Amino acid sequence: MLFTNLTSLSFPRRFAGRPFAPRFASFALVALLAGTFASAQSSPNQSNPAPGTAPMQQPSSSSTSQSTTQSTGQAAPGTAPMKSDQTAAELAPGRGPTYQNRWDLYGGLAFANGQAGQNLPKRFNMGGGEGQFTYWLTNKFGLAADYRYGAGTTPVFPNNIYNRPLVMEHTFGGGVQYRGPHNRYVAINYHAFGGAVYGIFNRTVNEYPGPGPSPYSACPVEQPGQIGNLGMYCNHVGPWGAVGGSIDFNQGQKFAIRLSPDLTFEHFGTETREFFGISLGLLYRGAR
Repeated sequence: MLFTNLTSLSFPRRFAGRPFAPRFASFALVALLAGTFASAQSSPNQSNPAPGTAPMQQPSSSSTSQSTTQSTGQAAPGTAPMKSDQTAAELAPGRGPTYQNRWDLYGGLAFANGQAGQNLPKRFNMGGGEGQFTYWLTNKFGLAADYRYGAGTTPVFPNNIYNRPLVMEHTFGGGVQYRGPHNRYVAINYHAFGGAVYGIFNRTVNEYPGPGPSPYSACPVEQPGQIGNLGMYCNHVGPWGAVGGSIDFNQGQKFAIRLSPDLTFEHFGTETREFFGISLGLLYRGAR
């Protein structure tokens, strides 16, 4: 047979009775430690490299992008500066109006005072409304049409029926507007209007006490059988004018809140008298 002549492995006599495995393990551990120490001595110190042996540093992403841009003429995705034809004012939040609108329309609530008769000692107050249309010839000058309505009760001469009769006024005017200081938040305008006012003073005496004519006339023109008048004007149209301004608090490009005070003039009697008026409402700016 092939393996019949194999002799058995035998150890020298000096190893007889002693285990071989522990001695081999100790030898292997000593060899491993010696190899590790030799490898550490042969590898260079990376914290202090020898002259000329420093490792090459990798370029940063910004340097790479710049190099890519210079070499190709095109910026890397996401690195090109944004280009825009818009100005800073257009990009700002809450952009205001350009003031290049061709027309604007205004409507609001109004307050005014007046005097219902030439010889009445006290004035009276009226509440109502105002509507105004302006066509701008330039960015500074415009032509305006203005309508106002007011109604209130007035004190009259002493009598035994009427305490405070009703008075109504319809005012039609027109004139010019000049746009003063303005910015994206607010604008100041100046105006001068002229026109006519129609006063209705006999509404109360025509309706009360009724039926039939009132024992008192509203104005000095008395009817037969009447015992006196209340001292008011008779119904008629009189010259009217106003000078003042307005302050527009912009709410965007199209809308603004307008506060418009002015000094008004009326000539119902034999002289021109001055009064105060003010309105508050909404302004709409039309197309360019």
